[in-house]
Amino acid sequence: MTIQRYHAAAGGLPDQATLHAGRAVFTEAYALIPRGVMRDIVTSAFPFWEKTRAWVLARPMTGFSETFCQCLMETAPGGGSDRPEPDAGGESVLFVIEGGLTVLLGGTPHPLGVGGYAYLPPGADWRLRNDGAVTARYHWIRKAYEPVEGLALPEPVFTSDDAVAPVAMPGTDGAWATTRFVDPGDLRHDMHVNVVTLRPGAVIPFEETHVMEHGLFVLQGKGVYRLNRDWVEVEAGDFLWLRAFCPQACYAGGPEPFRYLLYKDVNRHPRLRLAGR
Repeated sequence: MTIQRYHAAAGGLPDQATLHAGRAVFTEAYALIPRGVMRDIVTSAFPFWEKTRAWVLARPMTGFSETFCQCLMETAPGGGSDRPEPDAGGESVLFVIEGGLTVLLGGTPHPLGVGGYAYLPPGADWRLRNDGAVTARYHWIRKAYEPVEGLALPEPVFTSDDAVAPVAMPGTDGAWATTRFVDPGDLRHDMHVNVVTLRPGAVIPFEETHVMEHGLFVLQGKGVYRLNRDWVEVEAGDFLWLRAFCPQACYAGGPEPFRYLLYKDVNRHPRLRLAGR
């Protein structure tokens, strides 16, 4: 079994001699949160979580990206939560990038190591603990589930990056591939969280312009993204937040694969009325 390598370092504080200029930007179509700004002073603590802090990378915002919340979580040994999800209608994906976790679902433990993935449907009775000796770092992606009459809720899913074979995009000879943790044809799911892999030199060769919102965390390598009107260089540890219809394309650079964790909202009719109207 291959153990994947992901960028996980965050926190700390630059010294007083550090230059102020950086790559962070928030535009009308996208935001770039580079790894160098994920420092101690911008973390959040959540109710009913112990020995845990979070970098809130994305949350619903009117006029920007509206469907999801994404946090880079850090839980020390012995930490976790017996009441992790405050929203009864919230569904979750967990993806571990350092250390390990145990998710208890209905009292049954499900260990997640590096690269571990869990999908937890709304209403699931789940808890989370770090029973190991090292700090665990992981992504927690949340969405308000959109039920559909006649469709049951999805089942929980526990798997890992190593356990799922990437699917090559047509005509790319494997240079561009996607690791899909749930069946894309299963319409019970209204969000997908995948891992995209591009070999060095591979490209997404057209400017995707679509209704899906994205949270995109670079796990490994580096690349250059075309975002709206800009070319933006990104590296492992950076986060991109893309609103609907932001034009996007990229190519991989550097000596190693360019890999990123990608959220997108899928499989639901666009709403015709704004909330409350």
